[in-house]
Amino acid sequence: MSRRSPFEPSFEQLPEALPIFPLSGVLLLPGGRLPLNIFEPRYLAMVFDALAGHRLIGMVQPMQPGGYAGDGLPTGDGRPPVHKIGCAGRIVSFSETDDGRLMLALAGVCRFETSRELDPAHGGYRRVSALFSPYRADLDHADELIELDRERLMAALTAFFRGRNLSTDWDAVKKAADSNLVTSLSMILPFGPAEKQALLEAADTSARAKLLIALLEMSAFGPSSETPPQRTN
Repeated sequence: MSRRSPFEPSFEQLPEALPIFPLSGVLLLPGGRLPLNIFEPRYLAMVFDALAGHRLIGMVQPMQPGGYAGDGLPTGDGRPPVHKIGCAGRIVSFSETDDGRLMLALAGVCRFETSRELDPAHGGYRRVSALFSPYRADLDHADELIELDRERLMAALTAFFRGRNLSTDWDAVKKAADSNLVTSLSMILPFGPAEKQALLEAADTSARAKLLIALLEMSAFGPSSETPPQRTN
């Protein structure tokens, strides 16, 4: 039986207008936790506005990685195009730093599809009209039953880490619940932006698990792929 936080929004509480944070190579999934380091004025304004309201921020990836602060390469109108599918995260904790930054933790709530981009907010950050209905089942992620070939995943993961001279806490990996393991690995493993987006758009956690294993197996004995940027704005 799941233990739902009393602070988690219901489907009816999800907002139509959602601020977005474009960031290449960074993935947030329902049930996952994402740390963010916020220092740019427009994103500080976004966080303060979110804290004063629904506390939700939409994490999206730019269509073309690069650009200022990793938010994508701009087009003629100055707005870097972003993928239509993202994931809304709820600010569950934040702390201030002496040099004017905010350290956030986002909890993944529900994926969304962008129907249209709205005018920028007063603080300069971007906003979209978000459709959550295609992903309503994301709110029940804690109750989801998934199919996972755990033995195959562990074999692929071991080969992947060995090939890149990476280390991890294998005891923690072995003890993790299937859903948590798939979500955490999908978010933290050094896949490229296209692979991250594919993991985000997988139909459910079972489909994501199969894709994760396939990506690990394809990468395990090949050349090391470029590591996604670790800097978060």
